[in-house]
Amino acid sequence: MNSAAEARQLLKDGRVLEAERAYERVLAESPDNVEALNVVALAALRGGRAARALELLQRAAHSDPENAVTQHHLGRALEACGESAAALTAHAAAVRKAPNFCLARMYLAGCLERRGLSEQALVQYKRALDDAQREGSWLNRETTPPPLRPLVEHAVSAVRRGGRALFARFLEPLQGRYGRESLTRVEQSLRIFLNEEPPVYPDARQRPSFLFFPGLPPSAYLARALFPWIEAMETQTQAIVSELVRLLPSPAGRERVFGTEELERENLRGMDVAPSWNGYYFFRHGERRNDNCESCPVTTATLEATPLARIREHAPEVLFSVFTAGTHLMPHRGVTNTRIVGHLPLIVPPDCALKVGGEIHEWRTGRVVMFDDTYEHEAWNRSSTTRVVLIFDVWNPHLTEAERAALADLIAAMGDFRRAVEQA
Repeated sequence: MNSAAEARQLLKDGRVLEAERAYERVLAESPDNVEALNVVALAALRGGRAARALELLQRAAHSDPENAVTQHHLGRALEACGESAAALTAHAAAVRKAPNFCLARMYLAGCLERRGLSEQALVQYKRALDDAQREGSWLNRETTPPPLRPLVEHAVSAVRRGGRALFARFLEPLQGRYGRESLTRVEQSLRIFLNEEPPVYPDARQRPSFLFFPGLPPSAYLARALFPWIEAMETQTQAIVSELVRLLPSPAGRERVFGTEELERENLRGMDVAPSWNGYYFFRHGERRNDNCESCPVTTATLEATPLARIREHAPEVLFSVFTAGTHLMPHRGVTNTRIVGHLPLIVPPDCALKVGGEIHEWRTGRVVMFDDTYEHEAWNRSSTTRVVLIFDVWNPHLTEAERAALADLIAAMGDFRRAVEQA
């Protein structure tokens, strides 16, 4: 066994002091050995010899500039030497070279935090925790190595504090406009979102995947009387169907609902042929699809007369939802009970239905149904022809005007933060 292999085995066996001496011998033979430079530098850093660690790591970085581990250790050594600006550059380089290097990202976050860049630190802490927890690490004390526990606990606390401060900024002007008492439930939903208090579901079947809003009466299907505009929408059914029929033969303006084949395989099943769920969107993630709106003026006017939920880059979601023959959308849950989903059935062959919270609803052409999609729900077309409904979303009717305004700002801010974390 050569010297480097022997040193590596000693380290693997937990014989740290022997391994460090073995790596010293490796350096005597190969002064630019990057692995040995890193191990010996860490030993120097632990021994309080930061200048020696820095010299070794600068040599390692010169030998292999693309080595993320070296950049991570270099950042630590630079901070120990009081060179925080250079340390930040090294930490950022480590993460850039190895985006899934969670420990390096934690050190980057800490460096940002110490330099007063709290919002940037918050994003990095959150990304590090998310990545690690996705792999089953840092979920609790048992899944966190003891030496890392203080670092991880600090990150969890920083994310909680920072998230509250970030989102509270969006509530302050609304509290001034409407009064703090009017936004009590919004404040509680934020605490639940930040894991400061557990959700208490009045109906065990209800489980939002993103944001739970307390105090809303639970119901899988909602009474028509809560939506006074429904009858006006229903009177436009035949005109809307006429516009739909003109669109159907053409793929122009049609989009897959699931963006990848993997998601389709996970969520759709077919009978005799492959399943397909696509749609002609009028709004997607809050963005207006102008071509489809212009092609369907009656549908568009009807939607404009409907109090759709509007949240920047999130809502509404409005489409002619097309299930080909034999398509079954498997059970799933929606993101938040602050919205209610509506279906206006347009083309409904036999043996087509919606199931929400265990309750089956058979669509009837021109008869709107409103449901809370945070209940587990599924839908199927077991016929031999195409089924189409107009899907749209509105605010939960039990929300006040102040709560809707606050949620629109808050959810948009949450989306901005999530995107920043994903792109970090």
